[in-house]
Amino acid sequence: MIIGGGFAGIAAAHALKRSNVDILLLDRRNHHIFQPLLYQVATAVLAPSEIAAPFRQLEAKQKNLSVLLAEVKAINPAARAVEVICPGVGSRKVEYDFLVVATGMRPSYFGHDEFARFAPGLKTLNDAETIRTKILSAFELAESTDDEKERARQMTFVLVGAGPTGVELAASIAQLVSVTLRKNFRNIDPAESRIVLLDGGARVLSTFAESLSKKVARRLDKLGVEVLTGVKVERVDDQGVIAAGERIPSATVLWTAGVAASPVIKMLGTTMDRAGRALVGPFLHIPEAPEVFVAGDAAAITQDGHPVPGVAQAAIQQGRFVGRLIAHRAKGRKDGRPFRYRNKGNMAVVGKNFAVLEVGWLRTGGFLTWLVWAALHVLALPQLQNRFRVQTQWFWSYLTGQRSSRLISEAPRPPESR
Repeated sequence: MIIGGGFAGIAAAHALKRSNVDILLLDRRNHHIFQPLLYQVATAVLAPSEIAAPFRQLEAKQKNLSVLLAEVKAINPAARAVEVICPGVGSRKVEYDFLVVATGMRPSYFGHDEFARFAPGLKTLNDAETIRTKILSAFELAESTDDEKERARQMTFVLVGAGPTGVELAASIAQLVSVTLRKNFRNIDPAESRIVLLDGGARVLSTFAESLSKKVARRLDKLGVEVLTGVKVERVDDQGVIAAGERIPSATVLWTAGVAASPVIKMLGTTMDRAGRALVGPFLHIPEAPEVFVAGDAAAITQDGHPVPGVAQAAIQQGRFVGRLIAHRAKGRKDGRPFRYRNKGNMAVVGKNFAVLEVGWLRTGGFLTWLVWAALHVLALPQLQNRFRVQTQWFWSYLTGQRSSRLISEAPRPPESR
């Protein structure tokens, strides 16, 4: 059984494709999300269907794979069973020989869960559509009001957290307001919007080399993004943010800061780190049960004295490792070598024509790096149709500056009001 259809879960399933085993992939959603491009759905560059793939299509291509749409209620490693809740059906118990938990991460508000109501994170397609609606609705409300203070509040966007997601999202919003929406309104100029990127650390992209962080900060400044580092957020409410004792009025606050592991990890009854990730050994299984593996962002593993980063390439490598390890055990073979992460480099894109890359001693940024970033991301999309549609939309956006998915999702209304 594989719980979670993210990068690690899908990689584990693929690694078992030719093995004489039956695989059950369990997820509460029916689709795999290519998360590195989720911010482009949130800023109307791409539609949700362009970065997602239904698990059923994967199932059709892999004969030993079955999919179950369900949510985990409890895990009993001693009985090798998982209790799940299937929508419209109810609770049922599913037994396993091997269990792979690859449930990923969720936004962490550092003990201030009340912030979530006003500052959505970005982890799912629903999150992306919520953020897109908030951004586009802000301009509609700014257009309709005569109150200058309220108009300024609607046109102020605050992002909390200057990691890759925060940087990419801020840059994309900056280009949305300066290019795509520039001539779409009569009473406002979207280019006059204020975009503020806050972080409690000393610099943006703290996991990258300092030289690249400085390049990214300069690029953000050129795009019109205000970067405030060394600033901690004290409060988030319906009027905006209070940071370092000062209020920033804003109708759109986005949380791109911390992450925590899925609550499913607690059900394993194993040791966890401060972020709620399972502390796994060199073979990625928990100490209490060698047949229970944790892979991807939900796993905490140290290599050469440093934690393995929670990035897509690490999750894919861990998923493949676990899949191959299970295949060996199913054949009665020994485990072989322990897991070792191979860093293929880190990238971040900062708007049109600019990206940064750090791999080994190489640290570079600019237009050519942006081309490499675009090519790698297109090739990594889950289906051929995703690659074709994303490539086409990017080409159109590059030439015209327009974005194809500028839709404001309507909230459900009671039947009598329709």
